[in-house]
Amino acid sequence: MECVVLAGGLGTRLQSVIGLYPKCMAPVNGQPFLHYIFDYLEQQKCTKVILSLGFKHEVITEWLQTQQRSFAVDYVIEETPLGTGGGISLALTKATEENVAVLNGDTMFRADIYAMLAFHQSNNAATTLALKPMQQFERYGVVKTDENGCIIAFEEKKYYDEGLINGGVYIINKAALAAKGLPEKYSFEKDYFEAFVHEANMYGFVSDAYFIDIGIPTDYEKAQTDFKTVL
Repeated sequence: MECVVLAGGLGTRLQSVIGLYPKCMAPVNGQPFLHYIFDYLEQQKCTKVILSLGFKHEVITEWLQTQQRSFAVDYVIEETPLGTGGGISLALTKATEENVAVLNGDTMFRADIYAMLAFHQSNNAATTLALKPMQQFERYGVVKTDENGCIIAFEEKKYYDEGLINGGVYIINKAALAAKGLPEKYSFEKDYFEAFVHEANMYGFVSDAYFIDIGIPTDYEKAQTDFKTVL
């Protein structure tokens, strides 16, 4: 299993806490957040990790020199910001597998990637999203699926009593994505998910595994406690 990690984010909302560092390098109990993502990918028996880097990439590449992992590590660097979609497409040029897992570098969602891949392949999906059930939230939009798990709509951020959110873990069929002919710079959410959802070849894999998004200071602080016991 090859895995792309989107690790180029600036972390604007965390600057008051971590300063000018990539979000994935935000320290959690003395280790960068990326350390815990690597632990998770080792547990998932990932064979190769491709990092999509941008802002202050040298901080991450220097840290990589200290790492000895069970998987191979490669990376691409965005010379100019390419958006979430452009960063994914650039990283996929380093992948050799037909289907590749993609993770956000500022989110921990401990979904079972191999079970997700099996679900993805059984549906011949273009892309499969790991979906997290949540209650009483307004920070995320909701993903709607039919009875077979096929995604039928992406709904906007607002208050919801309950719903399935995009957990930031994907399985992407490289050929299916390339066939869309998207530009070098694009938003994966707006220009791919929302633009092509009507084609009925995106699926949602529901998992109630541990989830945290450290994009805001309150959840970043929560990770300091959670990661002592949850992981």
